[in-house]
Amino acid sequence: MSKIDEILATACGRNKDWAYAGAVTPEEAFELLSLDNAVKLVDVRTNAERDWVGRVKIPEAQHGAVQWTTYPGGNTNQEFIEQLNSVARKDQVLLFLCRSGVRSRGAAKLAAEHGYQHCFDILEGFEGEKDEHTHRKNLNGWCKAGLPWTGA
Repeated sequence: MSKIDEILATACGRNKDWAYAGAVTPEEAFELLSLDNAVKLVDVRTNAERDWVGRVKIPEAQHGAVQWTTYPGGNTNQEFIEQLNSVARKDQVLLFLCRSGVRSRGAAKLAAEHGYQHCFDILEGFEGEKDEHTHRKNLNGWCKAGLPWTGA
């Protein structure tokens, strides 16, 4: 079994009757991206979050940005699937990322319902959960894991 197959099998094993394939840790997501240039990370945070908080630092061809909600207002992006269609293929392994791992679950579910075959949530998200001081990036997530990212 290849390392990619091993990671994806672990991710699928985390599936708790979700409508999408499974979930990966930030470290597993980065390893998948490093091992297979056809894997795509879909950042579903708002444009403002990416601009003001930071972005993953991976090859542009492996990165797609489709807002799950819009800023300002926090309204659901009614064009999410149409925009996803413009950045990803339905047969690709897609890794959905948000701030803390909540919106990415909704995005993975909707994508799977629209025929995307390999949708995975990135657990913990970009910034992770809040600590006792309500700060992020200290407990878990892409940034805390020390994975490549660039600040705003």
